[in-house]
Amino acid sequence: MTGVELESAYRQCAEITRREAKNFSYGIRLLRPPERQALSAVYALARRIDDIGDGDQPSDVKLAELAALRARVLPTPQADGDPVLAAIADVAERYRIPLDAFGSLIDGCVSDVVGTSYETMEDLVGYCRMVASTIGQLSLAIFGCDDREAAAPYADALGVALQLTNILRDVVEDREHGRIYLPARDAEALGCATDLSGPPEKVASLVALESEVARSWFDQGLRLLPLLERRSRACVAAMAGIYHHLLRRIQADPSLVLRGRLSLPTWEKAWVAAVSLSGGTP
Repeated sequence: MTGVELESAYRQCAEITRREAKNFSYGIRLLRPPERQALSAVYALARRIDDIGDGDQPSDVKLAELAALRARVLPTPQADGDPVLAAIADVAERYRIPLDAFGSLIDGCVSDVVGTSYETMEDLVGYCRMVASTIGQLSLAIFGCDDREAAAPYADALGVALQLTNILRDVVEDREHGRIYLPARDAEALGCATDLSGPPEKVASLVALESEVARSWFDQGLRLLPLLERRSRACVAAMAGIYHHLLRRIQADPSLVLRGRLSLPTWEKAWVAAVSLSGGTP
């Protein structure tokens, strides 16, 4: 691939990120250009995997598409004219990202397609690691970090925190699509129907319980920040800060997530990014 073609591939990944990464783009734009390009490529491929799982095709078609994509990514990306995979191949060469993390991400998407539910929080955390902590692994390879071995557990915890917050935010939307993530045992202990069809106050009590779990994962995950170089730290602080603010809102009033998709206004996301760039923790 020529330099011009590769530049075009990265531009297309950046456009996907700007269009689709409603929260993560605030952090990604704080990186230096090379790292911003690389992380945009990672996001673009992760977005493609998610889009297959969330699409309208029958389950068998989704599973076949995920298998085909896995074969094109692992063990070595096969671009064959695909701009996203061309960019990923370049990122893999420049940053030695753990490509098998994309395999784990696909495994998590397969779980969604086949309708896996979760009996315990431990089970759910395993799912969160597949679909979110894997992105942390990929990001760490791109970020400037003197001690990746020390940083890895915190990146893992932050991925779990972000995904749990996502799940709490989208609990109604996911239920409407037949996806129940919140642990069945916790629901039963609170007298809440495991399919979340019971009284709203019971569902809200379950959301409140799990939001405390998410907060504890944030407490661990945010320890990653001092281990990163300045720009990478700002990026992670912005992305994590937006979700941390969402979680605080959920904790303050768990019933909010039952009234519709919860999000922060644009001005607040921009404020979080500005604070993060200045070295603060929003």
